[in-house]
Amino acid sequence: MNSYKKILILLIILCTSQILLSSFLHVPKLHLKRIKFPYRAAGLSDRDAAAHLLSRFTFGASPGQIDTVIHEGLEHWFFNQLQASANDDFLDTLLNKYDDLQLTNSEVVDIFPTGGREVRMAIKDGVINKDSVDKQTDKKAYKAVLDAYMKQKGLKPLQELFKQFTGQKILRASYSQNQLQEVMTSFWFNHFNVAIEKYDCAEFIPAYERDIIRPGALGKFGDLLLHTAQSPAMLYYLDNFSSSVATDTTKLNLTGNPVKPKQLEGINENYAREVMELHTLGVDGGYTQQDVTQAARVLTGWTVYPLGNTDNRANTRQRITKDSSRTPGWIHNGDFLFNPIRHDNGEKIVLGHVFPKGGGYAEGEELLSILSRNQSTAKFICREIAARFVSDTPATSLVEKMSRTFIKKDGDIKEVLITMVSAPEFWAGTAIREKIKSPFELAISSIRSLNVNIEDPGQLNNWISKMGERLYNYQAPTGFPDRGQYWINTGSLLNRMNFGLAFASGRIQGISLDLLALTNHHEPESALAALGIFGKILVPMGDSLQMQKRLSPLLNDPALAQKVSAAASSKNAAMNENNVDSLKQVTDALALQRIKQNNIMLAQVVGVLIGSPEFQRR
Repeated sequence: MNSYKKILILLIILCTSQILLSSFLHVPKLHLKRIKFPYRAAGLSDRDAAAHLLSRFTFGASPGQIDTVIHEGLEHWFFNQLQASANDDFLDTLLNKYDDLQLTNSEVVDIFPTGGREVRMAIKDGVINKDSVDKQTDKKAYKAVLDAYMKQKGLKPLQELFKQFTGQKILRASYSQNQLQEVMTSFWFNHFNVAIEKYDCAEFIPAYERDIIRPGALGKFGDLLLHTAQSPAMLYYLDNFSSSVATDTTKLNLTGNPVKPKQLEGINENYAREVMELHTLGVDGGYTQQDVTQAARVLTGWTVYPLGNTDNRANTRQRITKDSSRTPGWIHNGDFLFNPIRHDNGEKIVLGHVFPKGGGYAEGEELLSILSRNQSTAKFICREIAARFVSDTPATSLVEKMSRTFIKKDGDIKEVLITMVSAPEFWAGTAIREKIKSPFELAISSIRSLNVNIEDPGQLNNWISKMGERLYNYQAPTGFPDRGQYWINTGSLLNRMNFGLAFASGRIQGISLDLLALTNHHEPESALAALGIFGKILVPMGDSLQMQKRLSPLLNDPALAQKVSAAASSKNAAMNENNVDSLKQVTDALALQRIKQNNIMLAQVVGVLIGSPEFQRR
């Protein structure tokens, strides 16, 4: 090939690459141009609009973030958050110590035994006498023997996994630069709720959030629906793993676990009912009990692939391999298994849609696709999203706009969010500061607003539980109600004030804060002056005059200094209820040092602000 041809080919390649690169680079700009926020028409300044935006799509504005968003441009900031591609190196470094959260479900099964498996293993290995397991008089010695055995075998108690799991949620919400993704992860986990309280599914919940909820939080609703339906966490939580028309119990038990008689009753309607009532159509979505029954038949055979390397599970996998070679239609995808032997192959009719005989696995996917694209689903999901981001009772006009986008864009969650935040209803006065923070949101917004360093999130999690929100532990499939009246009552307000006082005084183990750093190390001349400074930090859209009028009497309370110490050091400080002495782990000298560092007057002011009605709103 001569030089001329080489140069010509090179030019063609360069031109083509430039065209492709140019097209790629212009996609975000074209997309960004469609996002226009009508906040000025609502009478909001750039600062108030940025504060409102951050209150809805983050877990709280960090110091200086309002100015950053104004400088970047509100639409531009929101668009970047939709991409969820911001650098999170700092967070990743913090999460590196939580190595168990990277385990697969199968590895979790092997390392974290449940249902007394560690005891059975110890008995088999002669470490524990089977005849004396229930007759131990020295429980401490028995536990020591079992703990030593587990350590030798590389086994861990399941609570260690949950401790890491709740810890990572607090760290992600506090420090992730991709705040919208974390907010939507919490939203969708609550929508597709599973609970650690149900032990059958508990061990699979960390991977459920990691592999399904977070990656799908800004994707397509239909994909999220399918993937949750096939996850071990959901299959066990709503019992669809055992739903079957087979009567042969050897074919029913494909988990490698003992199957209770009540699990062998045949078709289980739990998931079919909840997937319509809670996940898609809504309680008034136009389905009948007959639709639930028929949908349950469609979803028979959807189960969990045997996980872990115990002998009985290995044997079950071998049996599956043999059966699949004889019977067509088996589907094995990751931890999901479709067993055609357990599937109802008869004709079904759901919502007027006919599923012919012999549909197999495909009819389950088809059913979920039909549900995800239903008009009732669009309205139900959009109303839930609007209730989370706008108000407890969102305007019908807003829900209709979002629903049209949901249908038109095939359940694209990003597009639905763009429609919502571009609507006048989002910026209306009736939406500003109208949502009540959950205990988790209250704690994390305190962390973010005051630039707090989290060394160990354990005690912070205890406080969140004390205030009424046990993370990942809401038992009902509804998830936590997203209504202010659920979170606020006399007892919860007292706990929130106690939290604020303990938090601001530096008396919660595992966190550290420097209040003076937020004032450039210039101590305010009075409590009233401090209230003005920290009021702007913690409640940037609040009415400062009204706030001072309402809160200054508390600051003049001569006993408030003692209340700061009492709230932080009494048993109701939400420490481990089983270990009252854990409070003594923080010495008086260290406590005094922290209070002195943060200044008792500032601790009073900030504690009262965190516990105030103004800070409860977002």
